Amino acid sequence: MKTRDITQIALMTALIIALAFVPAIPVAVIPVPIVLQNFGIILAGLLLGGKKGTISVAILMVMVAVGLPVLTGGRGGAIIFIGSTGGYLISWLLMPSLMAFFNRLLGKYLPRDGFCNLLITSIVVGIVITYLIAIVWISVQSHITLSQSFIANMVFIPGDVIKAVIAAFIAKRLLPIIDKNA
Repeated sequence: MKTRDITQIALMTALIIALAFVPAIPVAVIPVPIVLQNFGIILAGLLLGGKKGTISVAILMVMVAVGLPVLTGGRGGAIIFIGSTGGYLISWLLMPSLMAFFNRLLGKYLPRDGFCNLLITSIVVGIVITYLIAIVWISVQSHITLSQSFIANMVFIPGDVIKAVIAAFIAKRLLPIIDKNA
């Protein structure tokens, strides 16, 4: 791995951690707050791709597991992975690789670094697949039905769509710069 790759991974991990300092917005119907860190995870997948993006998120997950307060609200520790947010954390780890796969799949029909491809990838992986994992996780962990978990998670959709649009816009602007310097 080149120094450039290590630097990109470290900077993305630092960005995701920095987004933890934006205060969470608690939601009354579900024990999971609205956070900005998932925006950083989407960016990791779009900008760094599957391998480097996954390494960046894995570093974050190791930091969480050893107890560093790198999640929103200064949370950390292995116990987080079995709590109500555990499904989101698992999906975060999968997201960069799935985004790279989906981007490649869409690349047969749309330009890989085009806004439409990036936006569709962000929405399908960053929202739909993430929510599938999280809804099942919360349902099992909280002992509620899948439909109750689904309804409770709907409060997050508008904000996450906005995050996906902004991430796709930023990625569209930055990818030519990143690729040019490769």
